[in-house]
Amino acid sequence: MNNFTQLIASYLVKPKMKLLDWIKIDKLEWFYLSKNPNAIHLLEQKMDNISWFNLSENPNAIHLLEQNIDKIDWPVLSCNTNAIHLLEQNIDKINWNNLSYNPNAIHLLEQNIDKINWDYLSDNLNGIHLLEQNMDKINWPYLSDNPNAIHLLEQNMDKINWTYLSLKSNAIHLLEQNIDKINWDYLSYNINAIHILEQNIDKINWTYLSLNSNAIHLLEQNMDKIDWAYLSENPKAIHLLEQNKNKIIWCHLSKNPNIFEIDKMRLEYDIEYQTQKIDN
Repeated sequence: MNNFTQLIASYLVKPKMKLLDWIKIDKLEWFYLSKNPNAIHLLEQKMDNISWFNLSENPNAIHLLEQNIDKIDWPVLSCNTNAIHLLEQNIDKINWNNLSYNPNAIHLLEQNIDKINWDYLSDNLNGIHLLEQNMDKINWPYLSDNPNAIHLLEQNMDKINWTYLSLKSNAIHLLEQNIDKINWDYLSYNINAIHILEQNIDKINWTYLSLNSNAIHLLEQNMDKIDWAYLSENPKAIHLLEQNKNKIIWCHLSKNPNIFEIDKMRLEYDIEYQTQKIDN
């Protein structure tokens, strides 16, 4: 693979990002920005401003954490899906409660069955086979929040927690069949429940709906009901936020991954540089 091909591949896998032009960096809050997976280039430039607690949760910050092992928050890192190699190298620092929730840590949990927190594992996307082997240890309310557990829930309808299930985007068929059991607050956050919410406008929780990335058209039709703190976190609401800058809650916006875009000028520069190298 030549340098030009490598360059294009690197942008596809991990594009260089820049802050949207209309957002002023001095209004963002570094504590929350440390959680933002697209803010790594800013955090690299302002290391003193990093919240290491929040950065330990950031899946795109592994290289920074590797360079600052002494600053890692290990309980938080135990939840980080991209930090498995660091956790494997520091078994004594693992928080097993949090690791039980980490979908990429199943092999470590299988090797340490006695350390599993079965409540948290019940909500683990990749823990279904372990739960099927230990049905007596399942926490059914937590399992009701697990999108990969629908088949188990269908077989145990009397154990479903309908509040948590109302959040699940792939449980719509169960919710449609049990409208009277829906938790409408939680359903308002469900990205696949828009058709149900449209038919039950009076039951919508507009605060939760403000976080729903598929509900932008409903929010545009009901601007007076928007919760601007929650909308500031909604990745699909950037155009509404740009049009209503005075209503933005900046600490919440700092967590929004879509306040960044691919740095096209940097890409064009890098392509031109590589092209010149090839021509020479």
